[in-house]
Amino acid sequence: MKRLVLLAVLACSPWLWAADTLPATPSAATADAARGRKLLLARQDTGCILCHQLPGFKEGGEMGPSLVGVGERLSSEQIRQRIADPRVLNPQTFMPAYFSTTGLHNVAKALQGKTVLTEQGLEDIIAYLLKNPV
Repeated sequence: MKRLVLLAVLACSPWLWAADTLPATPSAATADAARGRKLLLARQDTGCILCHQLPGFKEGGEMGPSLVGVGERLSSEQIRQRIADPRVLNPQTFMPAYFSTTGLHNVAKALQGKTVLTEQGLEDIIAYLLKNPV
């Protein structure tokens, strides 16, 4: 009985039906894991290491899920969606939408219409996470 209730609740949850993937951008063809590593560590640019444990590093935050082994758990398309706009999967997330400009509030005038990551930066981070599982 408890399983039926849980399945019914999950089936009605909007996040269950949200798009789980985002296709590769043209920059995926030139993605570079070394550049991705630098971006993951860039506290001022991305802040990833402030919230996540990252593959290959002892330091890292614990606020977000560990990214160690993420390339073994998720496809590149799933990772891309979670970085580009995690609100699609979880509207209550506190993780920034790194490759989206829609639905943002109180954005400085100079930054309006600009994404945190470039298309190339997004693909570089994905390349690093896929190449460095631990």
